Amino acid sequence: MTASIDRLREVLIELKQVVVAFSGGADSSFLAYVAHQTLGADNVRVVTAVSPSLAGREERDCAALAAEWGLRWSSVATSEMENAAYRANDRDRCFHCKSALMDAFESVVPIAGTSTVILGVNLDDLGDHRPGQQAAAERGARFPLVEAAFTKADVRAWSEQFGLRTWDKPAAPCLASRLPYGTPVSIQLLTQVERAEAALHGLGFADLRVRHYGDTARIEVPVADLARLVEAQSAVTAAVHRVGYRYVTVDLDGLRSGNLNGS
Repeated sequence: MTASIDRLREVLIELKQVVVAFSGGADSSFLAYVAHQTLGADNVRVVTAVSPSLAGREERDCAALAAEWGLRWSSVATSEMENAAYRANDRDRCFHCKSALMDAFESVVPIAGTSTVILGVNLDDLGDHRPGQQAAAERGARFPLVEAAFTKADVRAWSEQFGLRTWDKPAAPCLASRLPYGTPVSIQLLTQVERAEAALHGLGFADLRVRHYGDTARIEVPVADLARLVEAQSAVTAAVHRVGYRYVTVDLDGLRSGNLNGS
């Protein structure tokens, strides 16, 4: 571990009161836990943004984590689906999504403006195409993990040292990220992707993506899981056909988070 937990605590202490955007992933969970331990429950609100692009299993895990760690947690509905620019799904989709998140969080942040919204962005996230970070920063959000020079590896290492069960949790980006740019976002498609991924989770594949290409589902799992996926071919294809896909394909390059950012 190269990042300093003391530096992260210093950043949080400078902020005094925070609202943590809590997706239940490794980064936001670690940030919420450290903020809670550093500032105390009275100065930390942990909020999960709920929309059709959040898988139900992730929302349930957020509630479970909050209960386990004693976090002051709530959920808030976001309205990005009401925005035609978001539904159009161009390369700025995440900008519109994070703008909607910041709008929703205004109902949580005290009127006096004494709290700062913080996001679990780490140094490794800065190199990818993520316009949502720009939207959040423009609205006053802060990225304490970046300010304290935490990489993803640092987050996982410190999480493991603290005994957090999220230390090795696979990344779970929003369901809209499964749709190539230019494919309009709809509740129907998000639900179809979620059902397909839930079925594959049920078959024992913890880390995966189902990319949506019309009537074709392209499955991505880590390279180490490809052989097991092929061995389970009959159950896998049956599960994905059941949710409405006509064709089921496997990406032999394996799972690559954010690989549609170039499409």
